[in-house]
Amino acid sequence: MPFPGSRRVPMAAGDAEVAQQQIDEIEALSSIYGEDWCVVDEDEKIYCIKINDCLDQPKWTLCLQVILPPGYPTAEPPIYQLNAPWLRGQDYMELANSLEEIYIQNLGESILYLWVEKIREVLIEKAQSSDPEPNIKKTSEEVDEDGGDDFDLDCQPIHEDPIKMLNYITSESQEVDEELPPIHHGNPITDRRSTFQAHLAPVVTPRQVKRVLEKLYENKKIASATHNIHAYRIYCEDKQTFLQDCEDDGETAAGGRLLHLMQILNVHNVLVVVSRWYGGILLGPDRFKHINNCARNVLVEYNYVPSVEESSKQTGKSKKTRKDNKKRTEH
Repeated sequence: MPFPGSRRVPMAAGDAEVAQQQIDEIEALSSIYGEDWCVVDEDEKIYCIKINDCLDQPKWTLCLQVILPPGYPTAEPPIYQLNAPWLRGQDYMELANSLEEIYIQNLGESILYLWVEKIREVLIEKAQSSDPEPNIKKTSEEVDEDGGDDFDLDCQPIHEDPIKMLNYITSESQEVDEELPPIHHGNPITDRRSTFQAHLAPVVTPRQVKRVLEKLYENKKIASATHNIHAYRIYCEDKQTFLQDCEDDGETAAGGRLLHLMQILNVHNVLVVVSRWYGGILLGPDRFKHINNCARNVLVEYNYVPSVEESSKQTGKSKKTRKDNKKRTEH
């Protein structure tokens, strides 16, 4: 969320200097926090860090998601989101106010490290206080094959066959079979003998999701993939809400990350499936980067989100319009 009380600082450095400040800060944070630091989408400057209370067996954890706008840190605050099942109401507002206060006290400076340590301080206080532990049921007991990090983001992993699960969802409706939507395939990414490929289909009902998944699994190569991670978002106009879900297919937390990416990019009425063929070499957190890059690339290719170049052009046009409007008002 942006800060309601934030104020802009005049741009004091060139775009190149600002970009270098962001790069330096990200490299430092990655070095400090290691596998707890996650790159969700490098092109869009979207990052996530898992923070806990520093106990041997952490009781309180939280994921801080940030998007770095072009003017950060000299002129704009980061856009952020706090993800924790226990974080509600007063707790959320108090923590959000603390982050805003840090920003205002450090205008024009890099603040992500200060934010992370403030959140950790709050979690440690909770662990040391008489607050009851968060009542969060474990959603997965799967072992992460690559020994990587485990982020629980916006999605409860489904352990049953995803098609059987969708059979259950759609069985309540007596709709006739709907037409199979067109299925598109993205370009594969290969790293250390592991290959990742995204598949995309426009969908407006869970029944269509089920049909697309069935069709994909008819392909022997896709069916033989080590993991077929998927996520979908469908906008229900009558209720003005989103119907969305995701599936890890054994790649712990990958479905949640994929759905989270789709939420941030604000795409809807689309299903994205990412197939991974494991090549025998552990990739660690890099596998999540490849999964998200595959997904984002196919969403860009089929015009669900603008490319980086188009976004830059739009930003340039917006700046020019603002300048022109300012000149008119001055005259």
